[in-house]
Amino acid sequence: MRRSKAVSAVSLLAGSALLLSACSGGGNEGGDPNTGSSADIKSMATGKAQSGDNFKLGAAANSDQVIVGIDQGFSAYNNDTPDSNSSYNTYVLTTVLSGADVLDGNNKVLLNNDVMESWTVTSKEPQVVEWKIKPGVKWSDGDAWDCDDFYLAWLSHNGKILDGETPVFNAASPAGYNLVSEASCKDDLTFEAKFEKPYLDYKGMFASTHVMPAHIVEKQTGIADITKLTPSSPMEELKKAGDYWTNKFKDFDPATMPGSGPYKITAFDANQESVTLEKNPLWIGEKGGPAKIVVRAMKDTKAMATALQNGEIDVAASTQPDATAAGTMKGLASQGVTYGSASQLTFEHLDLNFAKPIFQKQETRKAFFEVVNRQEIVDKLLKEVQADAQPLNSIVFYPGEQGYVDLYSDKAGKGAEVAAKTLTDAGWVKGADGIFAKDGQRFSVTITHNQNDRRKQTVEIIIAQAKAAGIEITDQTDPNFLKGNLDKGEYDIALFGWSSAPFKAEQPSIYIPKDQGGNQNYQSLNDPNIKTAFDKAVSATDEAQGTQFYQEADKAIADNYATLPLFQTPSMWGFRGIDKVYMQSYNGALWNAGEWEKTS
Repeated sequence: MRRSKAVSAVSLLAGSALLLSACSGGGNEGGDPNTGSSADIKSMATGKAQSGDNFKLGAAANSDQVIVGIDQGFSAYNNDTPDSNSSYNTYVLTTVLSGADVLDGNNKVLLNNDVMESWTVTSKEPQVVEWKIKPGVKWSDGDAWDCDDFYLAWLSHNGKILDGETPVFNAASPAGYNLVSEASCKDDLTFEAKFEKPYLDYKGMFASTHVMPAHIVEKQTGIADITKLTPSSPMEELKKAGDYWTNKFKDFDPATMPGSGPYKITAFDANQESVTLEKNPLWIGEKGGPAKIVVRAMKDTKAMATALQNGEIDVAASTQPDATAAGTMKGLASQGVTYGSASQLTFEHLDLNFAKPIFQKQETRKAFFEVVNRQEIVDKLLKEVQADAQPLNSIVFYPGEQGYVDLYSDKAGKGAEVAAKTLTDAGWVKGADGIFAKDGQRFSVTITHNQNDRRKQTVEIIIAQAKAAGIEITDQTDPNFLKGNLDKGEYDIALFGWSSAPFKAEQPSIYIPKDQGGNQNYQSLNDPNIKTAFDKAVSATDEAQGTQFYQEADKAIADNYATLPLFQTPSMWGFRGIDKVYMQSYNGALWNAGEWEKTS
């Protein structure tokens, strides 16, 4: 599922492995000249006990508290509704909630062997997949983590349960679950799904944030057995479960929000935007690592770097690349700080809102694309973080992926004169104030983003570029933009990021109509060619065929001048006093926090 970020949300690439001591930051041996790191960061991208296609937490000595800084605060235990869906919730929940898979720092999809025995395709026609859970896995409140929880994940995400036109379970994305024609618990530890169409990305199902505690829903609603509910059950029963899942798993209540991973949440301060994690005493895997992890929101990336410098935090983990902050962290090598940077499965972009009259005209969308010089943005804002950063020219694929085709170089950055000609040819006339207008409407729009210095600098660059073409841009900072305002569609142009796991089947929810499953389509984009291509891609029977259809969807999005990709966003992080930390592209720095060892 794509997550909106305070980069922020969606799909895709990264790193590899050799352990350095935490105090070895002073020299350049094993460093990375592209990122400026003095350490072999790529060697930290795999788990200590990772083997083949399986992940287990590695053994680690017990230690005390670790403090981690991230860009925005935790806000919801259920991160899978459109209004709560955020990368920063995932960054906390990755070590609190268990799922079927784990992604390492190289974005390799691994079976979570701490809690899972297997995932097996038992039939190809029709496709049937069986997930086998390990015996003895428990939630931190003592209840079993078992097939009931998988069943609730399917029930809540399949998108087929409607009260009129309103989803009973308001899940952000139904990817995969909506293709399951039959779901059942063969026994307490075995979930089986029969698919109505082939689905290659089944390993992306039952990710950690998908698997909520079914026993809590049962206890709080009076439903005796969640596995007895089906999409055709009485609406009264379904609505009880759906309302609780959608609305009650927000914020934090320790009595109703247990952990199923190595940690559980023990304190949450919404005002301070701080969340405290402590060891889950019933965790079935390795029990070492930090006894307590405090995760603090630090919206100013420069301040985060300074906090690391001053010893206020142990890990600075930012998805918001900032040249000044990167320089600060690189300069702390002599103090034992290790700096890292890596391309994320995240891209920064500008979404044009088709619900706004100004962008219902193709010439305005085209002119805006033509006036934005993305190379200037990358050169001024990213090169210090990652020297080889370049503008991104696809929405569906990242550079280096099979299927990546440049679809935007011939659309964006053409210059003020070209953009002005596009408007003039369409009947727009420049007024006395230098701004184009047509039928009484000035080409004056606002770019809205969350509180973020780099985004503000991005808009400042675009304002100057657009002014030369007769387009007026206004900058709007909205601290709550990614926490419930973005999904309302109350913007002209949205500047944010999408982050996702490496499963492209999760992408349609952003680009197809809302009434057809596009629960994250906040810009009201509606082109049947996009949906047709995605439908074919998602149910393709082999990867080559799927890639072809994803390319068709990618091109259709580009031809609509709907979303202008800026760049694949590099992460940046620094740490001190811990043996190795790698900022996983989708799950953040805590994906293997249970195996962190203190070195000082």
